[in-house]
Amino acid sequence: MMCALEAGRRGLRVVLLDHAERAGKKILISGGGRCNFTNIHCRPENFLSENPHFAKSALARFTPADFISLVEKHGIRYHEKTLGQLFCDRSAMEIVTMMERECAEAGVRLLVNARVVSVVRDGQFLVETTAGLFHAESVVIATGGLSIPKMGATDFGYRLAEQFGLRIVECRPGLVPLVFSAEDREQWCDLAGVSAEVIAEAGVRQRRGSFREKMLVTHRGLSGPSMLQVSSYWRAGQQIAIDLAPDVDVMAPLLARNARRDPAAATLAVRAVLPGRMAERWVALHEPADWTNASLAAMERQLHAWRVMPAGTEGYGKAEVTAGGVDTAELDAKTMQSRKVPGLYFIGEVVDVTGWLGGYNFQWAWASGVSAGLAV
Repeated sequence: MMCALEAGRRGLRVVLLDHAERAGKKILISGGGRCNFTNIHCRPENFLSENPHFAKSALARFTPADFISLVEKHGIRYHEKTLGQLFCDRSAMEIVTMMERECAEAGVRLLVNARVVSVVRDGQFLVETTAGLFHAESVVIATGGLSIPKMGATDFGYRLAEQFGLRIVECRPGLVPLVFSAEDREQWCDLAGVSAEVIAEAGVRQRRGSFREKMLVTHRGLSGPSMLQVSSYWRAGQQIAIDLAPDVDVMAPLLARNARRDPAAATLAVRAVLPGRMAERWVALHEPADWTNASLAAMERQLHAWRVMPAGTEGYGKAEVTAGGVDTAELDAKTMQSRKVPGLYFIGEVVDVTGWLGGYNFQWAWASGVSAGLAV
C-alpha cells in the first residue's frame, strides 16, 4: 500500500492486488488490535540480515518521523509504550483506513480477492490473476512471509523470486515462542504463566542478539518479549543464555556474617528477582551439597547463566515474522529492484530483512515500500 500510493502520487497507473478479502489484514491484528506502527528508536542495528548494511538506505529515506507525520495528518491519536513502541490509541483499523484513503487520493486501483496465477516477462510483465490479465512495466512483490498462515500467508513471493532466478536465504520462523526439551518441560512447564525480567542472548558472533525484557513460562516452553526477540537469532542445536537476575548479587544476603545458609534462606534471596514459585523451583533444582562460599558462588553464576537448549519453536503459526527471504545481494538497496530482472521489485517481509519486536518490521515495510514507490 505504501509503495502503491508513492507510485500513484508520481502519476503512474497503479493496480494493487490483494488475495485477501480486504487489504491490510496483518495490520489489523498487530499490536493486540492497536497496531504498533513504528518505533521511534528505529535504526539499521535493529534488523537481522545476511547483509546488515542493506536496510540503511531505505530506513534513512523514510523514517519513523515521516510515518508519524502521516498518522498525525489523518488525526490518528497514538501513544508510546515501552522502548519507543508507538501504538494507536483506538484501533489498528485507523492505519488501514489511512492507507486506503492515501491510495485512493493517489489514484491507485485496489482489487481484493484477486489471486495471482502467474507472472511472465516478455518485454513487459504479463500478470494473470483471478481478476483479469494485466500488462505492466513494473511489478512489485509485497507478499510477506510464511508467518501466520491462518491470515493467508503463502510462499508465493519466494517461488516467484526463484522463478526469475533470485536466491532465497533459508526461511525460518522469527519472533516466535521457543519449545522446551522433554526434560525442561517436566521441570518448568507446570509454572506456566510465571514471568520475570531477564537478559536473554542467542546467536553467534555478529549475528548475536541480547535483550533485557520479560520472559514468560508457557505450557510448552518460553515466550515473552525477551524470548521472541532472541528466537530470530537462534538456530537449531544452539543454546540460549538467560540471566535471571540482571544487575543483582542474589546470594549476597547468605554471605553476610552469621546469616542462615539453607534452602529457605536461598529461596528468600531468589524471590527478590523471581516470582515465588519459580524461586522455589530454582533452589530445589540447584541446591548444593553443602553451603560453602564456593557453593553459593556457583549458585550465583547459575542464576546469571541459565543455559537452555530449545527443542524447537512454535513454528510459523505462532511466529510474528519470517526470518530469511529474498537475498539482499539480488536487490538494489536504494530502489529494491532486482539486479537481474529490470522492473521486478521486492519489498517488506519477503526480503531477508527481519526487525526486532516493537514496530521495527512495520517501519521496514513502510520504508522499503517508499523506496520502491519512488523508483518504479
